[in-house]
Amino acid sequence: MAIEDKHISYRIYLVAFSIFIMAALITFYLTRIQWVEGPRLRELAQKETVKSFVIPANKGNIYSSDGSLLATSIPNYNIRFDAVAPKSASFERNVKPLSDSLAKMLGKSSSFFYTQLRMARANKNRYLLVARDLSYTEYIKIKGFPLFNLGANKGGMITEQETVREHPIGKIAERTIGYDRIDEGGIRVGKGIEWSFRKYLNGKDGKVLKQKIAKGQWKPIRDVNEVDPQDGYDVISTIDVYIQDIAHHALLKALTEFKAEHGCVVVMETKTGKIKAISNLGKLKETDSTYFETTNYAIAESHEPGSTFKLVDMIALLDDHKIDTSKVYDSHGGIITYGKDKVRDSHEGGYGRISIARGFEVSSNTVMVQAVYENYKNNPQQFVDRIDRMGLNKPLGLPFQGEGKPIIPQPGEKSWNPIALPWMAFGYGVSVTPLQTLTLYNAIANNGEMVKPQFVSEIKEWNKIIKKYDKQVINPKICSDETISKLKAVLQNVVKKGTGAKLYSKDFSMAGKTGTAQANYGHNGGSEKHYISSFVGFFPAEKPKYSCIVVVHKPNTSGNNYYGADVAGPVFKRIAQKIFTDSPSTNEIKNLNKKITKQEVAYDDYKIKSNSEIKVIPNLKGMSGMDAVALLENLKLKVKVIGIGKVKKQSIPAGESLDKNKTIILELS
Repeated sequence: MAIEDKHISYRIYLVAFSIFIMAALITFYLTRIQWVEGPRLRELAQKETVKSFVIPANKGNIYSSDGSLLATSIPNYNIRFDAVAPKSASFERNVKPLSDSLAKMLGKSSSFFYTQLRMARANKNRYLLVARDLSYTEYIKIKGFPLFNLGANKGGMITEQETVREHPIGKIAERTIGYDRIDEGGIRVGKGIEWSFRKYLNGKDGKVLKQKIAKGQWKPIRDVNEVDPQDGYDVISTIDVYIQDIAHHALLKALTEFKAEHGCVVVMETKTGKIKAISNLGKLKETDSTYFETTNYAIAESHEPGSTFKLVDMIALLDDHKIDTSKVYDSHGGIITYGKDKVRDSHEGGYGRISIARGFEVSSNTVMVQAVYENYKNNPQQFVDRIDRMGLNKPLGLPFQGEGKPIIPQPGEKSWNPIALPWMAFGYGVSVTPLQTLTLYNAIANNGEMVKPQFVSEIKEWNKIIKKYDKQVINPKICSDETISKLKAVLQNVVKKGTGAKLYSKDFSMAGKTGTAQANYGHNGGSEKHYISSFVGFFPAEKPKYSCIVVVHKPNTSGNNYYGADVAGPVFKRIAQKIFTDSPSTNEIKNLNKKITKQEVAYDDYKIKSNSEIKVIPNLKGMSGMDAVALLENLKLKVKVIGIGKVKKQSIPAGESLDKNKTIILELS
């Protein structure tokens, strides 16, 4: 018996010891989990249920120089409902009024929404889609509906926001305005002002904590953000919408009429280099009849300029004192030979014996080539150095991707050959972009000062200037005043009695140069040969305010009207005349100080509104946009404006409590 008791005691001790060991192990692992693995596991669990989401910042707007919107971000909202969030009493009290409100706003019956909300509550649906693609005004309205006005946690309203970039003026200048987006491969890509100035436009994103709910969906934990997003700055471009519209439609008309492949037009302010209009239109396919802005030809396309390059000849010859404008040359029946190659005039039979000035005016290839070759054949480097000093041998250094690279043959390089010099004299064997050519002609209009083309004038935050872009001078004096004076005269004569004589008007003065270049003349025996028609110059001729270039590629040659004067010249003239004949009158205004009763009443009304203590959002409908913006900014509100004219709609309704942190959107018409 004693032995049996002893065995029982051993078993008890063994069991007790085993239990002790197990307890020790459990304690050890619990301690390890709590203090060693705990932080990692807690972090993992939190990551699975709580996550930080990016709140995209509001992108800045792009404006024209006259204040019109070129690009703006329009918020779109999707509204969902977390049917588990509201308490039973709140849900029962508000479900019918909410259904009625949704029905009135969204156009479906109240019973439809009532059934949807009830089913979501019964099924514990935490992500019911209520409405999609709402505007900001609609979002603010739905946010005030019964139940939803209790907030995300108590009312169950889940807001999803996405931003859509819109161009209020449509497709005009679309390529220069550009884009900034994520492509199909997840890579961020862009073009134009949107891309080049993205560090100012995009702002800084915010952060919000969200909790995971059913079916992998997330909802905000709190009604406030962890980090509020910072709005991007606005970019003020140099584009003038009025001039842009004129240039776009003038180019489109010519491309359509001549069934051309593509073309571009640029209008530049002479003294500052500000680009007031730029249009780039081309077909997606050769068989298309519709033109789109897909490529910025004016900036990216470097090609042989043809006769517009003859201005370089005149600058070099006159400024190097090789000849004077009266120097006479024989056009040799319109054909001269260099080696095995012939240089021909477009006018059959040539022009006889004429001065270099007249040769430029009628665009005689034979005359211009003789003048350059005879004076620089022993020292071609002198001629090329002159081109290089004008800056035509390097890109303009614009803030955009893909600027075309110029080609200027250099003596001593492999590309240099015996016909390089004479061919350069009439714009072949060299390659420049349309904007480079325009910059050169603009320098003549600007009395020798070559300025860099400018597309953006300011970066602004509301009314505060963040950065200002001043005029940049490429070359303070490309040639002497004497040379400039002579060149202005011959450029004006091109229009009066030269190749541009069809464009002449006694009522309106212009100066410029026609160009008709053959392209692909060396490929497949010339079977792919086509023409590039251009016109570049400035207006008014006596006191130039604007310079302009028009380039049209592959105009239809069936009617033999493919020359620069026939294709590009009329576009130039249409733009020049439209700008000045349709612009507001600058005549003296009489009785300027006379008081107008209607005007005085409107001012007094605005003064009362602006000086009184306002605690709610005022009714702005019918007020001029300028007055409405001033009034709201005095109330410390942020204002975004769409359109021009008077206020048609305001995103925050009149009578709502004044919240200085809100942004109000005004739609004008």
